[in-house]
Amino acid sequence: MSEKIAKSASTDTFESPTGPLRKTSRLPFDHKEKFHDPNFDVDRSNAGRSISAYNNIVCCVCGTGMLSLSSVLASGGWGALALLLLCWWMVMYASIILIRCLYFGGDKRLPSVNRVATAAFGRWGGYTSFFFNSWLLLGTPILYLVLCGQNLNDLCQGTAGEIGQLYWTIIFAVAIWIPFVFMKTMDSLSWTSFLGVLVTLGTTFICVIEAARDRPNQMDTVKENIVWEGWPGAIAIIAFSLGGNVVYPNCEAAMKRPERWPIVAMSGITSCALLYIMIAIPGYLIYGETAQNPIYNSIPHGVGRIIAIAMVTVNLTVSTPIFAGSYVLDCENMMNITVEKLGKKKEFLFRAIWRTFIMVFMTVIACTVPHFSPLMSLFGAFGYSTTIFIIPVVCYWKLTGFRNKPVYEIAWGFLALLMGTVGLIFGTWDAVTALIEAYTGEE
Repeated sequence: MSEKIAKSASTDTFESPTGPLRKTSRLPFDHKEKFHDPNFDVDRSNAGRSISAYNNIVCCVCGTGMLSLSSVLASGGWGALALLLLCWWMVMYASIILIRCLYFGGDKRLPSVNRVATAAFGRWGGYTSFFFNSWLLLGTPILYLVLCGQNLNDLCQGTAGEIGQLYWTIIFAVAIWIPFVFMKTMDSLSWTSFLGVLVTLGTTFICVIEAARDRPNQMDTVKENIVWEGWPGAIAIIAFSLGGNVVYPNCEAAMKRPERWPIVAMSGITSCALLYIMIAIPGYLIYGETAQNPIYNSIPHGVGRIIAIAMVTVNLTVSTPIFAGSYVLDCENMMNITVEKLGKKKEFLFRAIWRTFIMVFMTVIACTVPHFSPLMSLFGAFGYSTTIFIIPVVCYWKLTGFRNKPVYEIAWGFLALLMGTVGLIFGTWDAVTALIEAYTGEE
């Protein structure tokens, strides 16, 4: 199958039920006709409602991102709001064309971003995509493990439970290992995703209210209109905050009505962006250049801060299996760890061993590199800038044609490529520098 797809991509032909189609000025076929086609699409007999996909998007996208946007303005000034708006619209576009690519890579719906890249650019395209996808699909849970270790130790401060960030990170990893091993599809996490959406809303309102109450004590903070040198790092953090493309193929595969994906994706991403704006503006307005990442570290100690930390920890608990689960599902598909291939008992045994290994690997990294803010910048710059801005655009052009697009869409695509390139190169440089400073103690 993969050889057939790669061959199709290399010869600029596309497979349809009636045979290969040569690339023309129009798309080779209407991808909407392939929804629910048992000979083309995935099995959706046990798929869920669109609201489940919406919850998955909001839960996995709007997690730690909402806590970092005030620090984006602190590093880039008020002008960084323009970056947030621009990235918001770009990510919505990328989420739609990425799913569209799933239906243009061969005679079956492609299951993942990696297979899309393979169909578009052959084996090495798939390897490149897999590298960046692995970087962020494993990097994001690692970041969540770091933050949860800090949060749980902070919540237990002054009590017998203050055992250290490292031990709390391990305890948290063991707690999420159980649902992680038993998860079969992304729709299995729909109820946990709904819980994540609720605590995200609660955390946003608490942080805004607590920051407003602290404003009389923060009247002398410094705020800038534009800080150009902070923009590459700002792009990296915004990319991390809005990143979720790599889990979207699994989210769409779990929808009973896949034709509703554009509306679901735009609604979910817009909900996240509006929450980001709601918390970013008051945070920077009150704390200025001292706004921290996460923002609740800036608000005064008290009940509100404790509740915010607890809610964020709940959100991370339900978000971590979504990212890590998307990674292991893709890998298990490549390794043929399926009931049809191995039987129920062997499939569960292999799945448990594989996922346990992944959880141990992530926990070791989280305990070794426990620096939240520079880690977020690094994952955002190196993984998310590439995956949400660059890969969807170049694959879409390759699979569906370039000259058949209107001029404004091509210009928009080039702007997305520029945004991803700046975030990748300069954002990565800034993040690595920050990590070195964190370890050496330099200012």
